[in-house]
Amino acid sequence: MKKLILVALVIIGFVGCTKDDIFIEPTQSVKPELQMASSVGIKLETVFVTSEVAMNIKSEVAQTATIKIFDIANKVVSKENVNVKAGDNILKVYTSALPSSAYRIGLFDSMGKQIGIADFNKIN
Repeated sequence: MKKLILVALVIIGFVGCTKDDIFIEPTQSVKPELQMASSVGIKLETVFVTSEVAMNIKSEVAQTATIKIFDIANKVVSKENVNVKAGDNILKVYTSALPSSAYRIGLFDSMGKQIGIADFNKIN
């Protein structure tokens, strides 16, 4: 039984993330690169991304927000609902499943209104 669990963990570890596994739960600390003066919006740690990038989602109220990643043709390649609290919400965006290209991340409030946008370039 122990070998079966170990094998399953090893296989899961090597599979990596898929397009549906883009985000993880928010953390609390805010690096200077992610701080925002505005009360609402989205900011990436860097615009050049290899396998992951930190992102700050800032909200005025606690809500379920939607994050969409658009490709260069403005097609949605990933969509994720996240529960955010009022203030800063730091997430990691895993991009290893995305091909090298230019992308845009849009932040939408619980009513579907766009409240933030950020561009990034996925490089190998």
